[in-house]
Amino acid sequence: MEMEARILVEDNTVDWRGRPSNPDKHGGMKAAVFVLGLQAFEIMAIAAVGNNLITYVINEMHFSLSNSANIVTNFIGTIFLLALLGGYLSDSYLGTFWTMVIFGFVELSGFILLSVQAHLPQMKPPPCNIITDRANCEEAKGFKAFIFFLALYLVALGSGCVKPNMIAHGGDQFNQNNPRQSKQLSTYFNAAYFAFSMGELIALTVLVYVQTHSGMDVGFGVSAAAMAIGLISLVSGTLYYRNQPPRGSLLTPITQVFVAAILKRKQICPSNPEMLHGSQNNLTCDNSNNLGLLQTPRFRFLDKACINVEDGSGRKESPWRLCTVTQVERVKVIISVVPIFACTIIFNTILAQLQTFSVQQGSTMNAKLTNSFSIPPASLQSIPYIILIFLVPLYDTFFVPFARKFTGHESGISPLQRIGVGLFAATFSMVAAALMEKKRRDLAVNSNEIISIFWITPQFLIFGLSEMFTAVGLIEFFYKQSVQGMQAFLTSLTYCSYSIGFYLSSVLVSVVNKITSRTSKEGWLSDNDLNKDRLDLFYWMLALLSILNFVNYLFWARWHSRNSTPLVNRKQEYDQMMKQEEDLSHNSNNSSKNNNGNINGDESIA
Repeated sequence: MEMEARILVEDNTVDWRGRPSNPDKHGGMKAAVFVLGLQAFEIMAIAAVGNNLITYVINEMHFSLSNSANIVTNFIGTIFLLALLGGYLSDSYLGTFWTMVIFGFVELSGFILLSVQAHLPQMKPPPCNIITDRANCEEAKGFKAFIFFLALYLVALGSGCVKPNMIAHGGDQFNQNNPRQSKQLSTYFNAAYFAFSMGELIALTVLVYVQTHSGMDVGFGVSAAAMAIGLISLVSGTLYYRNQPPRGSLLTPITQVFVAAILKRKQICPSNPEMLHGSQNNLTCDNSNNLGLLQTPRFRFLDKACINVEDGSGRKESPWRLCTVTQVERVKVIISVVPIFACTIIFNTILAQLQTFSVQQGSTMNAKLTNSFSIPPASLQSIPYIILIFLVPLYDTFFVPFARKFTGHESGISPLQRIGVGLFAATFSMVAAALMEKKRRDLAVNSNEIISIFWITPQFLIFGLSEMFTAVGLIEFFYKQSVQGMQAFLTSLTYCSYSIGFYLSSVLVSVVNKITSRTSKEGWLSDNDLNKDRLDLFYWMLALLSILNFVNYLFWARWHSRNSTPLVNRKQEYDQMMKQEEDLSHNSNNSSKNNNGNINGDESIA
């Protein structure tokens, strides 16, 4: 079975007053439910704004189409990139709970300001028809533009800093040293994704409908109300939370390891790892806590930071020249997850196609259900979430217990295996998309026939299934691989993968058009008419990239499994070793007594 890095640490969590947490009162699923409430309502609020923002920017703020597209993509990209800031502030200074409270109110203030601007005519340009009267439409400038961008990036700052901490704080409610709670942790990650899917589904249907029919001011107001309900849910669980205290700056000890390793690059690591600084069998290996990490074989050049060089003066070396094994291993954890993180970028590039080109595909198809009702093409994005709200409970209720009987793994299959299944399945989403686009294009060009929009559903359904494996597996992997004090920061890498994947999508479109235009009059995606473009070939290219990415992932997953030894608490290891020695000594004494008794008995018989 795959070896996985695990966290086995002392439970040093505290309650809201800073006192040691009580397992009978704090943590568990009863505490995590309050965090799930925030997760559902926050994504509901932000998704409703993000999915319909371009309509508001063009029709009411009167920005050009190109500027509007950039405003929306920059807004979404900023949210995901700011997740790193939220993870850093949480682990280093504020803790997950207070980071969510502070930046949750920042996000709420942004929603309120957006709603106020959308409602007050004096804070927007004069109304006009952007389609028929473009030349006379006044673009938002000066104070009006300032208020809009202030509101928008208050939302981005708040959402970016809240997102990674929701997952980390919910995970902190479960003690991984407790076998029962360790199993519940996997259930929590599935429940968190279920809450995310429900929020997205409601945003893409109910909230977008409200925005369309009642006005954007009402729509933004509903988003503000949803965020407020989420914050109320979070604060309501204050008395039940287990809180991980912040541990100071993450960057300083990380930088110290690299500086010390470079300064001692010419040193030779001792053959006995016990000679490295901080690796002795003592009870405290780190000044900050009782946590010690065993040395792992990966990135051996960093171990040089732990070589103790004596100059005869008896003075201790500077922390910038001498680090502990624990400190070095934390840096190794960060480096070792980067290849796994990188392998999910192509996956999110595929997701970008489902939110752009696939929606454009739907706009060229017959979307009528009845004579009076048609499916909005943008609502196609809700298909993966519809399937997820059914599959996630089934996965956790039936598949996990079934798989656990064979694998012995508390999550049924390991996070790395789960990610791999999702990456492999994503390939078939693009295969289905390519086959469907070829069929749609041929019928439209050759027979002037428009096919039903239901032909597009397989690519969304397959991707929904792959996302259930990849997204949840990635979150669980990052959380479980991280050592204490780094959970929120590493969890934030999940959101960075989304950001880079969307940016890569834009780059791929430009590169493909540039290359393919050399061999034909126009590139594969250079025209606004899908009947002239070759979107099917672009999808086949993504399917090829996806399968190559999966092969690359298999290599790095195997590498990670081979080079990651379990992280253990030195005190527990020491106590276990002493107990084994005591048991051996006790058994030896009993054996000696029994042998003496047998000898005496034989002599009396004689």
